[in-house]
Amino acid sequence: MSRNAFTYKTLAWLMATLIMISGETSMASSLRLEEPSVFAGQWQATLSAHGDSSEAQKLQDKPSNTCLVELASNKTLGKGADCLGAWLEEVPIGWFPDPDGLSITGKEGSRIQFFSRQRDGLYLTTLKSGLVITLQRTAQSS
Repeated sequence: MSRNAFTYKTLAWLMATLIMISGETSMASSLRLEEPSVFAGQWQATLSAHGDSSEAQKLQDKPSNTCLVELASNKTLGKGADCLGAWLEEVPIGWFPDPDGLSITGKEGSRIQFFSRQRDGLYLTTLKSGLVITLQRTAQSS
């Protein structure tokens, strides 16, 4: 009887482990890592308060709270990096895609800010101050 109890207990642990491993695998596969070319191009960064609507942001369209940021295909930041850096309190140098967003890196290559994906072409982050930075892909001309 005790041998059967040990076998059933071992079997239960093995089943639970298998379920956990397969669950982690399926969750990881549902988040797709985009190619850097998907992000390369011009983005509009907007700094706003947490409760501002997109209409209010457009009305406030001042140089102090919007800037155009270039994400280069070589995963560096081009034009607009200084503007974004003023909000991040560190000069951003590069970027890389994450399965669930976009990371901005500093001079040593470490992540200084993570932007979470809201939908295609729209990413958000909340700063320590509570202000929100929105990165939105600008219209591409053909």
